[in-house]
Amino acid sequence: MDGSEKKGYLDKDFRIFHLCDSFRTDISYHYHDFNKVLIFLSGDVTYCIEGRKYELKPHDVVLINAGEMHRPVVNSDSPYERIIIYISSGFTDSFRTPEYDLGSCFVEAARKHVNVLRIENLRNSRLYSVCRELEASFEQEEYALELYQKVLFLQFMILLNRALKNQRISYLENIVTNRKIADILDYINNHLKEELSVDSLAARFYISRSYLMHLFKDETGYSVGNYINEKRLLSAKAMIQNGVSVTEACYASGFRDYSTFARAFKKKFRTTPRNSSGIL
Repeated sequence: MDGSEKKGYLDKDFRIFHLCDSFRTDISYHYHDFNKVLIFLSGDVTYCIEGRKYELKPHDVVLINAGEMHRPVVNSDSPYERIIIYISSGFTDSFRTPEYDLGSCFVEAARKHVNVLRIENLRNSRLYSVCRELEASFEQEEYALELYQKVLFLQFMILLNRALKNQRISYLENIVTNRKIADILDYINNHLKEELSVDSLAARFYISRSYLMHLFKDETGYSVGNYINEKRLLSAKAMIQNGVSVTEACYASGFRDYSTFARAFKKKFRTTPRNSSGIL
């Protein structure tokens, strides 16, 4: 779809990968149905997320919310090494209480439009040590291993959120390559329930229809219409999984007609809306 696609598959509460590309690769815009933490270890990489770009340095921590369109731009043949953790948002939600929320780091990243954290001396931190211990555990066959991995993962999330709360992390300033498109992306994501079209957006942001279509595709990899439709489907799916009725999710995410919504949903997720509540 317009060069952008869903990538990755998560059938557990979380998964961890240690990847290294030894040659320059071209990775297209994509999204996930789950939250993602990326710890950048080495390489020459610019990370693009929803109209904003970040020049990464080793040990930067990238936070990507479910549904956020993103891609790393690998600028040279320098090995691109990273640790990636896929996280079911439902799993972190299950540990939310009035006193704490393990998913608050993702909430703050989305609210502030800042997806990259820079932690001073991360390599020598307890946070990094726990992450590597979690990674190593998947090569073991020890007693109560699954429970042990869950404990390590929860510890990692607690330490990450503590670092944020205690201001031991600085947010990496992003580069907005086109302020107009960044503002349009923000507007779309905050007004999915409302009437959205190329014409209405062009009029609101004082830009010609043809120029908007060209610029939007160039900056995001999506056409305006497909981006809006994709975001509405992801929003509806998240609502259904959080217990909202299918009909309510349909209209709350901006669809005007249920049959159109149901067809688009089935085409996208290969299941009907009513059967999707158990999908991670």
